[in-house]
Amino acid sequence: MASSKMALKLCLIFCIISTSTSYSYEDTQTSLFIAQARQCFPKHFLFGVATASYQTEGAWNTSGKSESIWDRYTHKFPDRVFDHNNGDTADDSYHLFRKDVKLMKDIGVQFYRFSVSWTRLLPSGFSNIVNPAGVRFYTELIDELHKFDIQPLVTMYHWDLPQTLQELGGWTNPLIADYFVDYARMLFKTFGHKVKSWITFNEPLTFCREGYGGDDAPGGRSSGLETYMCGHNVLRAHGMVYRMFEKEFKNNTGATVGISLDLAWMEPATTSVEDRNAAETARQFVFGWFANPIFSKKGDYPKVMRQRIDEISHRQHFPRSRLPKFTKEEIEFIKGSADFLGLNHYTTYLASKSSVRPNMEPSFDADMGVALTQKPDWPKTNSTWLKVVPWGFRKTLNWVKNTFDNPIVVITENGVSTEPGLRDTKRVKYIDSYLRSLLAAMKDGCNVLGYTHWSLLDNFEWMRGYSERFGLYEVDYTSPNKTRSPRLSATFYSKIVRSKCIPAQKKLIFKP
Repeated sequence: MASSKMALKLCLIFCIISTSTSYSYEDTQTSLFIAQARQCFPKHFLFGVATASYQTEGAWNTSGKSESIWDRYTHKFPDRVFDHNNGDTADDSYHLFRKDVKLMKDIGVQFYRFSVSWTRLLPSGFSNIVNPAGVRFYTELIDELHKFDIQPLVTMYHWDLPQTLQELGGWTNPLIADYFVDYARMLFKTFGHKVKSWITFNEPLTFCREGYGGDDAPGGRSSGLETYMCGHNVLRAHGMVYRMFEKEFKNNTGATVGISLDLAWMEPATTSVEDRNAAETARQFVFGWFANPIFSKKGDYPKVMRQRIDEISHRQHFPRSRLPKFTKEEIEFIKGSADFLGLNHYTTYLASKSSVRPNMEPSFDADMGVALTQKPDWPKTNSTWLKVVPWGFRKTLNWVKNTFDNPIVVITENGVSTEPGLRDTKRVKYIDSYLRSLLAAMKDGCNVLGYTHWSLLDNFEWMRGYSERFGLYEVDYTSPNKTRSPRLSATFYSKIVRSKCIPAQKKLIFKP
């Protein structure tokens, strides 16, 4: 586990904040009124924006790039995507990246979190053949960022697995960990002198649970089986990459490596012991699943996960648990294999014990045994799953602090979807309220060093296609040049980024 004294090479230096704040609340079923004073972040706190390769780059078969699982899936099953679209062109950032970097410069961000496409760099999925055009593209992007003093924060894997590797079983094949190490080594060798902060995986919960256990690419629909096989191999791959990095690159590059995990806050639905236990069980299943092996002192899977899945597997007459077991050696090399924790947070749920009893059909949800709901009067957004609950952000960060000995945290995603249009007042209010909650958590002692807004641009939002807009900049997908236009939120976020302060607000009104 990273020491609290370790500084990320992005210059994300923790500093306890001291600021005066005044609050007054009136919470009703139709609106929420908040009066708050100007609040400031520490001088060295950094702000960034994020995108991901499949969601923005387009150029899906250009210049030697091969097919990813999302290319195959959206072409084969367009009806499963909400608007029947795909990422073939997306924002065309492959050709327009210089314009996108200019947008970042206009906002004033200090870093840019983006992912590299495995298939653009290694078309076969294996490291024996490197695509020069892919190397050239990312080199030019990184150089363009450095030209404007924007630091790259690079994610190695944001869900776009080479289709060639999926045909070998993808993340359910134990050998995938070796292939991922080869890929990571190529990245360190090729870009390590220009990139000082790396993220191995983005949200393994999502691509394992929804991809191998559900309807996201590759559409495994094998919940409770492939779900855990995927998670197990991802954790092995992460640990193996970190130890390879330590041995071969850390001293020479001075870089840092982390992982991004997602956690919606799980609030007990009532004050009952049963619901409090349900909420903690949910946190361990959705976050502890990946955080505990890396960030806890003992390593390994959370105890409640091991107990429940082992017991239910036995009742289902499996000869062994559906949750694989790490060897002692694996527990040790995974434990402490991160310099920082990337945290993605968007919303909050209410947790209560599920009334549905596990049957003979394997299921992640049945294994967890928790029912998750949201209050109908929580402010709605353009996403059915995302409601505006700022206080959940503070609780999330404090739980991470108390559960995992206050690790170094970078908020690697936080944002909200809105309808198309430039006057996105709902996003402005979301940014304001969630950043205030973040500051409150930092005053509580949470070791948060930077914040990344999702997203710089509207993009292909996976199974929702282009129906949900998360961008500070709106993208006109009907225009030949995919015209980018700044929303009101881009101006608002820029003021915060440049001043390191949230401006005073006389009144905020959230309407569900």
